[in-house]
Amino acid sequence: MSEIENKIKELNIKLPDPKPPVGAYVATKIVGNLLYISGQISADENLNLIKGKVGEELNLDQGYKAAERCGLSLLAHAKKACGDLEKIKSCVKLTGYVNSSNNFTDQPKVINGASDIIVKILGDKGMHTRAAVSVNSLPLGVAVEVDGVFEIK
Repeated sequence: MSEIENKIKELNIKLPDPKPPVGAYVATKIVGNLLYISGQISADENLNLIKGKVGEELNLDQGYKAAERCGLSLLAHAKKACGDLEKIKSCVKLTGYVNSSNNFTDQPKVINGASDIIVKILGDKGMHTRAAVSVNSLPLGVAVEVDGVFEIK
């Protein structure tokens, strides 16, 4: 078992099954040594969508957990695309979108959910650049969507 797989087991984490896209796009695309992963929407362990506006129906902690689920989905797609998470050289960039109320201003704290879980699993290879953006709505009414770019071996 690889070092990263051991870390996932040690943290008692189960990566979700990577879901195929529901639109006219691909879930992942490798260009040179970069792996681009399309936006992953917030869904819990039972595949129920985590819906609502952060700052209204959801609080900061619930938003953080929704973003964490997006981060796990990104890693699941990375594993499927590469065959093994050990092929990830680094997480380059995440872009997080938060379905939030007009007066909510802690989008970076919400997207920390995705950032933190990726760093917990990948260690220093998980450190990345990032944007955290507020949006008026997201597909299917979900709370969070995160996409990512990874450098691969």
